[in-house]
Amino acid sequence: MINQYAALMADLDQKNQLVMVTKYKNEGEAGEKIIEKSIWSEADLDGNMLDEKTGKILDAVISKGIPEFLNTEAGDGILYEPFYSAGRLIILGGGHIAKPLARYGADIGFKVTVVDDRPSFANAVRFPEASKVLCESFDTCFENLKVMESDFVVIVTRGHRHDAVCLRQALVVNPEYLGMIGSQRRVKGLMEQFMEEGFSQEQLNQVHSPIGLRIGAVTPEEIAISIIAEIISVKRIVHSSEKKVKKKTNHSDFDIEVLKSLAENNSEKRAIVTVVSKKGSVPRGPGAKMIIWGDGRSLGSIGGGCSEGEVIIAARDLLRENGGFLMMAVDMTGAVAEEEGMVCGGIMDVMIEVFSAKNADNKRS
Repeated sequence: MINQYAALMADLDQKNQLVMVTKYKNEGEAGEKIIEKSIWSEADLDGNMLDEKTGKILDAVISKGIPEFLNTEAGDGILYEPFYSAGRLIILGGGHIAKPLARYGADIGFKVTVVDDRPSFANAVRFPEASKVLCESFDTCFENLKVMESDFVVIVTRGHRHDAVCLRQALVVNPEYLGMIGSQRRVKGLMEQFMEEGFSQEQLNQVHSPIGLRIGAVTPEEIAISIIAEIISVKRIVHSSEKKVKKKTNHSDFDIEVLKSLAENNSEKRAIVTVVSKKGSVPRGPGAKMIIWGDGRSLGSIGGGCSEGEVIIAARDLLRENGGFLMMAVDMTGAVAEEEGMVCGGIMDVMIEVFSAKNADNKRS
């Protein structure tokens, strides 16, 4: 059997977005429970012999970026979950700011890549948190980096010329975040130069420079914090032309560390808890996952508190029953919320399913 989560993680290194389709089936009078998983990309949808309804659902899930759970006419369920490339934090320049920036970036879940053309600055000893450290010229590094639109690029090289070389290449890609260090005078001069080279004002407007939120940062650590704060703002908030902001909702709330654990090919049985929908104010959104083991261990969270405790109990009961799946409503409204001291006021529907990597493609109970 194929561990579909291992396949998912491998595919995410090559693609920006994928959808995992999980079918929950109740078979026969005995109520045998079957779970089947498959993975789809946008490219797979082109020319594939899918029925029109399924094709439209997959297109909508990819477009909206949040999970969709549907009940079938037979009384079964199908969960469509979008997953995204984790997004790299690419730091161009290995100087004093890069050190804390790489550490903070790794702490909040980025796969960090650091590039510098000096061996004493581009090495794993200097950047132990980085997934990759490249000692290469800034003129040629983009060929190896293969920067994608889902990446976050920070330009903090040691000189104006190197900044220009990096920015010229990054603008063509249009990454999720593009920031460059420099004074207002220096940045203004570089932007004027790029306008003369033929870059549009729209392209240049995507550059966050001078870089970082204006918090009066002075030390390398403080500047790194201001950059990380700006990156989080771009990742989580929609900024409109009227300066109004709102939370981004078109992104599944999955935890990459949970996916990495599920991708491990061991036979240990565990329960996966997935938030499939929500109403009102709840701690985590659709797509949030956690893993629960029979001995009480857990990884990830769907929000914590007493409500999560009830889910953990239900998951351990399901594990003792040796398999299957269960849909559960977690109520955080009204009297329930008041009694438990919750600050939220909504309802989450969560799917609990028993998972084992040795039989991850088609599980029966």
